Amino acid sequence: MSLNFEKLNGLVPAIIQDADTAKVLMLGFMNQEAYDLTVQSGKVTFFSRTRQCLWTKGEESGHFLHVVSIKEDCDHDTLLIQVHPEGPVCHTGTDTCWGEKNEEPMHFLKTLQDFICQRYHEMPEGSYTTSLFQSGVNKMAQKVGEEAVETVIEACNGTGERLIYEGADLIYHLIVLLTSQGYRIEDLVRELEERHTATWKKH
Repeated sequence: MSLNFEKLNGLVPAIIQDADTAKVLMLGFMNQEAYDLTVQSGKVTFFSRTRQCLWTKGEESGHFLHVVSIKEDCDHDTLLIQVHPEGPVCHTGTDTCWGEKNEEPMHFLKTLQDFICQRYHEMPEGSYTTSLFQSGVNKMAQKVGEEAVETVIEACNGTGERLIYEGADLIYHLIVLLTSQGYRIEDLVRELEERHTATWKKH
């Protein structure tokens, strides 16, 4: 990276974002030394403007920020650092420095998709997901059909709790089927996004 530390007298802002939820967690500042230590250690280190020294986030609380990726902006004077936080980020005890909850339920679908992909590549013994992959596409497709029927039954004659339960089963088995065919849940999302445009026409 060719960061420009001169604009702010040797510092650059570092926006800290959760790699899974995309929530902005905090904003800190880095000098060259803090940046280099962050890259080397894999834990976010800032330069404290108040104390005029380096500090690794979590060195006292244990709530480290584990680096996933580091990106610089188009002007080379601001960083976006995606992390996996270990505990709450703010010194007040909240998840973010804006008092927000660091959660985004929809992002769990990507986590689930990644998990199912890992199962597909590793095929660990004793895993239900592994057994589905090993059963073949016809059996996997049949399971999706069965779960769809059970979801419909609960919608028509069941309870809300059972509807959610069966709907979750349906989505899980659908992701397994997609994965077996070389697709991901994101491919369905892209299709839905395309359908949401004014120019989309039914095939």
